[in-house]
Parts: sequence; C-alpha cells; structure tokens
Amino acid sequence: MKDRLPVQLVAIVFALVALAMLPSALLATPAPRAPSSSSIIYLPFILRAAQPTGPTLAGCPLFPADNIWNARIDSLPVHPQSNTYINFIGASTGLHPDFGSGTWDGGPIGIPYNIVPSTQPNVPITFYYPDESDPGPYPIPPGALREWGSDHHILILQQGTCLLYEVYDAWTTNGGASWNAGSGAKWNLNSNALRPAGWTSADAAGLSMLNGLVRYDEVAAGEIKHALRFTVRATNGTYVWHARHLTSSPYNINAPPMGQRFRLKSSFNISTFSPEVQVILTAFKRYGIIVADNGADWYIGGAPDARWNDDTLVSEFLRMHGSDFEAVDVSSLMVDPNSGQAR
Repeated sequence: MKDRLPVQLVAIVFALVALAMLPSALLATPAPRAPSSSSIIYLPFILRAAQPTGPTLAGCPLFPADNIWNARIDSLPVHPQSNTYINFIGASTGLHPDFGSGTWDGGPIGIPYNIVPSTQPNVPITFYYPDESDPGPYPIPPGALREWGSDHHILILQQGTCLLYEVYDAWTTNGGASWNAGSGAKWNLNSNALRPAGWTSADAAGLSMLNGLVRYDEVAAGEIKHALRFTVRATNGTYVWHARHLTSSPYNINAPPMGQRFRLKSSFNISTFSPEVQVILTAFKRYGIIVADNGADWYIGGAPDARWNDDTLVSEFLRMHGSDFEAVDVSSLMVDPNSGQAR
C-alpha cells in the first residue's frame, strides 16, 4: 500500500490538472479538420433534449404534440379586443361545466365518445350538409353513445388507425344499420391537417371535438395538456386560425370570432378549489379555452363520467366569472394558415 500511494497521488494530480484545463480547451478554436467518430461520439448526449408529449387516448395521440390544441398560451399577449369580448360574453357571468355524472333531463350530462377497434364494420351515413362533410361510411357501432339533447353528436375514435370520426345531429331509423346526420368529419390524429377553409365539422367552428373535452381520466392523472372547448351565445360572423367555419347567426359585432382563445388570468387563485377542479383550472391557465360553437355563455365542454361530483363542479365553476379570463392573441404560433401546427 505504501509503495502504491505516490502513484495514486500522481494520478489524482494529473486528473485535477486536466479538469482545470478543460474549459480553456473547449473555448479554444481548433484548426479546421474533418470530423471523426471520436470528435462527435458525445454529441447525442449533449444535444439530446426532452421531446414534448401531447395528450393521448386509447393508444392514439390527440393530434401531434406540436398541434395548436396542445400549445401552451400562458405567456402569449392579451388580445386587443379582450375587454370587448369578455363584456359581451358576460364579465359577471359564472362558468358552467357542461358535463357531469348521472343524468339531466333524461340523458347523460356531456358529450360521450366511443372507442372502436380497427375491425369495426362501417355503416352507411347520409348528411344534409354533404358539401362540407366527409362522406361515409363511418364505423358507428351498434348502440353507439350519442350526446343527449338537441345536437346529438357521435364521436368515434378508431384504435389502430387513430382516425377520429365526428358526427353532428345523428339519428337512425333502422337499428343502426345506416345513419342520417347533419354533418360529419374525419380526422387523422397523427396529422396537423385542418378542414378545408370555410368547412364546418361536427362543431360549428370546423374544429374537432373529442380533444377539446374535459375527461375524467386526465383529471385523475393530474394534468390536462390541451385546450378545452366552450360555447357563446353569438359570434361576430368571422373565424380565426385554427377554426375553419363561421356562423353568421346569431351575430353581434362585439362578440368573439369562432376559434378565439381565452385563458384564466395568472393572478386567479386556484388553491382554494378542490384538487380535481384545480387540474381543470390549471389547464384554463396554461392551454386556455376555445370558442367552438354557439350555445349558453361560458359553458365548458366535457365527457360524462360517473366519477364526477356534480355539486362540486357546479358550485366551484360558479366561483369563476368572465372577468377572471382574458382573450389571447395566438397568431404568433401560426406556421401555416392551413395547418394546425404551432410554433
């Protein structure tokens, strides 16, 4: 041991000297030379960064991670018309969860969705707005879950293909062997493609619906990583990216356009809300809410689930008011007006 100690000390000294010289060596400009494997072997470890991950469902992405639905907007500028929009929708109006557990007026509360395998048989479907619909057939399963109430939406996520089929005002008269509907849209969830300009979808704004719903599974997991849809009683007869369709009636010049994004103000204190609602309010701040359809003011879309506590949802949503929100200008995120990809 005594004989080997000096050798170990020398090795330590050399190592310390090498470490001391390392910064200057890295900063020095070497003579140009061809790259070699030894010169780049460590680059993957230096340059590798965590890749963003977007929301998923049933093994499918809900659009790519860089889609505008999945873009954080908490640091974007306030829209110059924010106060006008907020005052029109209702600065003193409380929010309302358009989803819950149990039933209301004879049906489930919210917009349900169906998950089907890639082998699900297609059935014929006819639209009364065929010019702005993706033609059938659609893989609507027997006994498909359908939204209760006037809009009768059917949402279908097909596993394996990761295609999303959404239908507005769907009904059948022969047990599901064929269907009739107002409009229908097909979405490739691996793509940032938008509807053709001016086209509706199952939603008035020409947007997809499933990825804009509050879902209990995401709340239970502790995070919602996308924007959420909501309704207003009227719009101003225009639409903004990434919406694709306008509604001219009902119309008001002070109303927001279809597709307008809002967020809960960063100053709003969410610490006194229940843990489940805090998850939703965090998404309101980070990802915001999008004008997707005409309906009751400040109604937030979601999927029915027996695990929701309706009393908590309603009472705590009413503690928020329109004045707690602000409209956001997301135009800086647009890469291409005909794509949902966001910077």
